[in-house]
Amino acid sequence: MLISHEREKLLNAIIFFAKNTSYLGKIKLWKLLYFLDFEHFKETGRSVTGMSYSAWPMGPVPVALHNEVSEPAEDMAAKIRFGSKDVKGTNAMLTVTPLVDFDPSHFSKRELRLMERLAADFYKTKADDMIEATHLENQPWHKIYNELGLKQHEIPFDLALRTQEQEELRHVVRERDEVLSNCAH
Repeated sequence: MLISHEREKLLNAIIFFAKNTSYLGKIKLWKLLYFLDFEHFKETGRSVTGMSYSAWPMGPVPVALHNEVSEPAEDMAAKIRFGSKDVKGTNAMLTVTPLVDFDPSHFSKRELRLMERLAADFYKTKADDMIEATHLENQPWHKIYNELGLKQHEIPFDLALRTQEQEELRHVVRERDEVLSNCAH
């Protein structure tokens, strides 16, 4: 199986959040990954994990990961065990157990700082409060789900930016692509 750099980042981000936060269930994990990808995109014009997110009723969901959790691919199953535990008053909560140590070598210093900040900011936060944080007005999920009524649709990363920031970031990305293209020749 070919394992991409983004896939390694995804697996290691899950391991990082499992080891550095409390109350990590499926909803909280989805939100942490969403914040990681959308905040990094806002700063750099690219996500960390390469995943896309859809606007579901409880917030942004990385649908591919959501679907994989019940039957993890070989690379994921070797590094992370998903289980469940009963939680009083709710359905069973997904549990995430790392089977290997976190490997920071896959991440830039910026990405590591962002993961550390998210883990610290949401260390003891429970899923319900994470949902509220993603549902704020003017945030990408709110724009797609509530304003445009595009339920279950993909949330464009561009929505993380204000209009002026979008154009500035497009310009930076075009320049970066030109430099990379020139280096390849």
